[in-house]
Amino acid sequence: MRTLLALAAAATLAAPAAAAAPLLSADLAAAAEARVIVKGAAFACEGETCTTRSAASRPAVLCERLVKEVGPVTSFKVDGEEIDARDLERCNAKAR
Repeated sequence: MRTLLALAAAATLAAPAAAAAPLLSADLAAAAEARVIVKGAAFACEGETCTTRSAASRPAVLCERLVKEVGPVTSFKVDGEEIDARDLERCNAKAR
């Protein structure tokens, strides 16, 4: 019984942390249908958009890893805020 209560408490505490992770989204230069996992973040790509929630401290690194899998992006956003043009250029330099 104690184990069950401990698991329930842990699940309750973990849920808000997961929900608080920033939404990352990328607009792709070319459509892709895939599920891409980069540095522990699972991007769901449909058409010209890929999205995930991740608490990663360096979204620019996730952008670079994503473009290695799906090609260049036209924008990369963290909670709706676009990364700056210089970071986007660096990101796309890593594209396949």
